[in-house]
Amino acid sequence: MSTDAGPPGPMTDERPMGVLADPNEGRALHATLNGIVYARHPVRTHLVTATDDAAAVVARYVGQLPEDARLVAVSERMVAITQGRSHPMDTIRAGWLAKLLVRYVTRPGYGIGLGTPQTMQLAIDEVGAPRILLAAALSAVTKPFGVHGIFYRVAGRQAAAIDGPTSYTIPPYNQSATLGPKDPDGAARTLAAAVGGPVAVIDANDAGCAVLGASPGVDRRFVQALFADNPLGQAGEQTPICLVREVAWPDGQSLPPEPRRRLTPP
Repeated sequence: MSTDAGPPGPMTDERPMGVLADPNEGRALHATLNGIVYARHPVRTHLVTATDDAAAVVARYVGQLPEDARLVAVSERMVAITQGRSHPMDTIRAGWLAKLLVRYVTRPGYGIGLGTPQTMQLAIDEVGAPRILLAAALSAVTKPFGVHGIFYRVAGRQAAAIDGPTSYTIPPYNQSATLGPKDPDGAARTLAAAVGGPVAVIDANDAGCAVLGASPGVDRRFVQALFADNPLGQAGEQTPICLVREVAWPDGQSLPPEPRRRLTPP
């Protein structure tokens, strides 16, 4: 995908901070799984930076969970940013290997991924050159047969979680690359303690959702299914947190549809 493909530019709405009653633009608030309706409330925050503490941000805007809350989902990018793992593109020095390998990477269709020398360099630094070379070699062998996505599967979740800059991302992160969070399970446990309930750290986009970290008791497959349609969006919504509640749906009314991903991964 080109740098400018995807959602519109950063939003300039004046919505309040905190748990929102309405969905983000173009997204659905309610979804049904296994006959149960869930409300996926976006939680709007200030612009989170490396000076913030993720647990303090979640506690500030969510508070203690209400009785009907199922869980809180937190963007992996927000967690990574607070860990100091977001880097301006002009500070990343790509080596010769990154510049070579980036030629053979298919951009995933919902972001940059490892489609720039800088993000490829971050992947090499994160998981090691041997693994990235293996991923590139297997991708080169399988791609002529119509098999796509091998590179990201072999490179691993930490490489796949790297977010590159896009024009529709809120500044200054539209000029930055962000690694996946360190110890996402540990981060989820810390966040869970802050709100007194289960927390999942998710990597969601229009091609689906991956759960990078979860506090004890969280059903990862449930979270992946519930966020398959990326209800928080991926532009300038400034809603890196989601409060999930079970909803008593009125008798006789059709249930909301189950979540479906918007794009098919390459």
